[in-house]
Amino acid sequence: MGSAIAVNHHNFATEVLEKSHQKPVLVDFYATWCGPCKMLAPMLERLVQEYDFVLAKVDIDENPDLAQTYGVQGVPDVRVAIAGEMKEGFVGVLPEAQLRQLLEGLNLQSELDVALEGIYQQAEKGNIEVAQATLNELRQRYPDHRRLILEAANFYLETGQLETAEDLLLKIQEYEKDYFPKAKLLKALIFFKRTSTETEPASDLDRTFQTAAQRVLQEDYQAALDTLLEIVGKDRVYRSDGARKAMLSVFDILGDDHPLTKEYRKKLMMALY
Repeated sequence: MGSAIAVNHHNFATEVLEKSHQKPVLVDFYATWCGPCKMLAPMLERLVQEYDFVLAKVDIDENPDLAQTYGVQGVPDVRVAIAGEMKEGFVGVLPEAQLRQLLEGLNLQSELDVALEGIYQQAEKGNIEVAQATLNELRQRYPDHRRLILEAANFYLETGQLETAEDLLLKIQEYEKDYFPKAKLLKALIFFKRTSTETEPASDLDRTFQTAAQRVLQEDYQAALDTLLEIVGKDRVYRSDGARKAMLSVFDILGDDHPLTKEYRKKLMMALY
């Protein structure tokens, strides 16, 4: 885990240039009136919790001399200090994925990634309780970390803890475009897993619907879609239009550009109209 500090012309040499001999320092030149700065700041603050670097924040209105010294013309302007030298970084707001690439290019490794890899290894060995204990510790350290929420929900899905997985995914909202598609996919898989394990199907359609869910989990998507389309043709009101909704969930899993999605969207439209 790194650290964040507000920097001015009095402590810049100590907190930035000197510390950059020990670890990389990202210098965030920003302004309080700057909208993009407000978008970038929380991303940098999340990343400094994962990666071992110093985040030095410089308000250009309070420190115009530093802004002038380093030729800052627009904000946010992020520079990188290494071994006492200031190097170019980027101007504006980058997606979080590109920020991670920048940090990895500085030979920094995410503590969260290392911990998650350990969890995967424990799970592969069958040490599910150990893996879950480590995962719970991570969730306490990073309670709102979106990628961790998705990884944890997937873990709970794989271990049959469906309600826990669902509760976690509620935290991710539709406007979070970097994370919501994966959350939507996991919700679909939870639905199919729950359906596939229903113990007492009450009718032939229930059994057919359960078969479709099992085929989804087996990744036999075409057979699943054929089965669901059959139900749509027989009974539109079954489970409150459940077969059609299930087909849409399969489309979410496959993605809009998948050939099966394109083919079966047309077949679904023909069946409905």
